[in-house]
Amino acid sequence: MHHDPVISVERLSKTYAGGFQALKEVSLEIRRGEIFALLGPNGAGKTTLIRVICGLVNATSGRVLVDGHDNVREFRAARERIGLVPQELTNDAFIRVWDTVAFSRGLFGKPKDPDHLEKVLRSLSLWEKRHNRMITLSGGMKRRVLIAKALAHEPEILFLDEPTAGVDVELRRDMWEVVRQLRDSGVTIILTTHYIEEAEEMADRIGVIRGGELVLVEEKRTLMRQLGSKELTLHLREPLEAIPAALDRHALALAEEGHALVYSYDASEDDEESSGIAELLADLEAEGIGFKDLNTRQSSLEEIFVSLVKERP
Repeated sequence: MHHDPVISVERLSKTYAGGFQALKEVSLEIRRGEIFALLGPNGAGKTTLIRVICGLVNATSGRVLVDGHDNVREFRAARERIGLVPQELTNDAFIRVWDTVAFSRGLFGKPKDPDHLEKVLRSLSLWEKRHNRMITLSGGMKRRVLIAKALAHEPEILFLDEPTAGVDVELRRDMWEVVRQLRDSGVTIILTTHYIEEAEEMADRIGVIRGGELVLVEEKRTLMRQLGSKELTLHLREPLEAIPAALDRHALALAEEGHALVYSYDASEDDEESSGIAELLADLEAEGIGFKDLNTRQSSLEEIFVSLVKERP
């Protein structure tokens, strides 16, 4: 899988006429069959990067290969491999769902294929709505129609630009389910998001983009493991003025006016042995420090993300 990037972005830069540099030397390989989340604050360059890859915006320098095709020199070959679900809902209020999806297929010069369209509409729970005019649909349904349009020409790669911006939590979960099913059917998925939860939930790999630069690309698991520390908080029976010297070898801090001890350990050490918790508890007992409660928490991708963005002024 590693040797077969389905998209290869090489030193891509984009400067707009006014001098605003939206992308700075971005290089990225997307692996076939993965879900890749591009995470970053609004205005970081996520949408520009997608639009350049899809050939909607011309890069100032650098190049993009889509399944081996240069997306400028072989625009058509590159573009027909890609489905793009844009952020904004288009205004074709009076067109019927079936017609708008069929039209999208026709745009790519694909022959009519009602069976394929039916499959797409059914997979997105839109079959019952196929005769409805767009204006009659809820926001969530309209969002699904955008996905259906993007899938109409059987692309191998699907871009979702902020797929769940402005939709409620329940619909968000539905969308995630749809995305997973698409991935299982062999489609490579790239989604942009500023919802950390979305990246954490969905992605195989995560790229963090900030100020037009890709500051990090990492396996999600590795990211969570490397940067995700765990904390064990012990709520003490009697408050401590200071941490006894006998406990110095543990990474401890006092909290809640001395009523709690917080122990930090590496989240990648799954077993209690290597995390040192057993020794800590033994030392506490030896010191006669009693606790009435303990709980653990692990830093979320959100905290990791915030620390990443903070560290790079």
